[in-house]
Amino acid sequence: MKEPTIPGVYIQEIPNLPPSIVSVPTAIPAFIGYTETATEYVQDDLLLKPTMIDSIMEYQQYFGSAYADPGLSVSFSTDSSGNTTALAAVDNTKQSKFLLFYQLQMFYNNGGGQCYIVSVGHYPTDGSAGIINGSDLTNGLNAIQNIEDITLIVFPDSPGMDTYTDYYSLHNAAIAQCVKLQNRFTVMDLYRAKIAANHNQVDNSTLGWNTDVQKLRNQNGFSGGISGDVETVKYSAVYFPRLLTDIAFAYDETKVVINGVSGFTNMAALKAPKNQLYNMAKDALGNNLLMLLPASGAVVGVYAQVDDARGVWKAPANVNIQNAIDLEVRIANSDQDNLNVDPIGGYSVNAIRYFPGRGSAIIWGARTLAGNDNEWRYVPVRRFFTMVEQSVKNACGQFVFEPNDMNTWVRVKAMISNYLTEQWKAGALMGATTKEAYYVYIGLGQTMTELDVWEGRMIVQIGMAAVRPAEFIILQFIQKMLSQS
Repeated sequence: MKEPTIPGVYIQEIPNLPPSIVSVPTAIPAFIGYTETATEYVQDDLLLKPTMIDSIMEYQQYFGSAYADPGLSVSFSTDSSGNTTALAAVDNTKQSKFLLFYQLQMFYNNGGGQCYIVSVGHYPTDGSAGIINGSDLTNGLNAIQNIEDITLIVFPDSPGMDTYTDYYSLHNAAIAQCVKLQNRFTVMDLYRAKIAANHNQVDNSTLGWNTDVQKLRNQNGFSGGISGDVETVKYSAVYFPRLLTDIAFAYDETKVVINGVSGFTNMAALKAPKNQLYNMAKDALGNNLLMLLPASGAVVGVYAQVDDARGVWKAPANVNIQNAIDLEVRIANSDQDNLNVDPIGGYSVNAIRYFPGRGSAIIWGARTLAGNDNEWRYVPVRRFFTMVEQSVKNACGQFVFEPNDMNTWVRVKAMISNYLTEQWKAGALMGATTKEAYYVYIGLGQTMTELDVWEGRMIVQIGMAAVRPAEFIILQFIQKMLSQS
């Protein structure tokens, strides 16, 4: 308090509590991809401009809707009794590659909230399936570099890239950004080199997904997959397989092929002269089709849901994905052996499983790509440490240029200890007591030398015993023998 110079009564409030730490957000993804438009005030003023939204309606206001899918058809048939039926079909080899809007629907349907949209360009106007350009998506990645509250990176359109080398080059760049900034995490899908024309034909034998796993891991002569050591790939996770969802297709009626109606080749032509058939076609497109989508959009929605309900320290797994009716591939236990553990590079792939009676698409893995590393094997451990690191970093900013002495050290230690105690109470840290759960060291002779103090370095060392998921639950049964007693 300033020394009084005028006679009178003065009030001085003395702070008694240490500064507090507020946790940073943990599940704010950036969706980087192509959009119908990108306009807030003037045409295209949102291109390559990260824009936060809270809902699908807000997305549509700025970025439009989905790209009209070019691979849809409706076939009519009439039985011997004169009853006509309409059956819709989708040729997945012609399916639109622009999936951001659909992925965003899966994000919100699975618990997502705030997110950023980065539009890297518009849909093509010639009715083609379009080309996903790696340089466009890289420009979008560069655009989010300075947005501090982004914690997840997703490229919804990237599975439509032409080669797995292009796909993994993009994601390697995303992981490199995560390593540099240390405040975000990349979620990706296993790149699929092949796709069946009809999703009913999709199975293990026709698609050879084991080859796709080998490409990811640079095995058996393949190269161009994920690269980096444990300190790099711990900032990412990959999921497989893709989902068959009940998300409705967007379509252009003039491009929907009509079969079985003489003289009519597209749906729009039916509307006036064959209105009943037109309505049947519309119903078939809305009810009979399953859309094949990568899982990453839904997965980051589950991240947000679990973070909100339990905490970032809880594994985002053993959760059924909403709107997923089935899976591209139904993985068996023997299949997951190879996915979960890679004895060579440790590049784990998180499986999404079908379990009868439990769910059609349950996330059955929670490993980072550093799957063989004891420290950073699990997604919740990596993301929890990121939250604590960034939260403590932000809170410690107030002490920059404060005296580097015992008074400041005590305040910093108390602030961090109080925060970690709250995390321990929430269940994020192991141990029966706080002493077992964490430690905070700061001070001359502990973390700093006299030279550190002279050169203005205040060094804090924090150790945390983060909880890890019970990935393997082993039940031991022993036959109890009858005894005399």
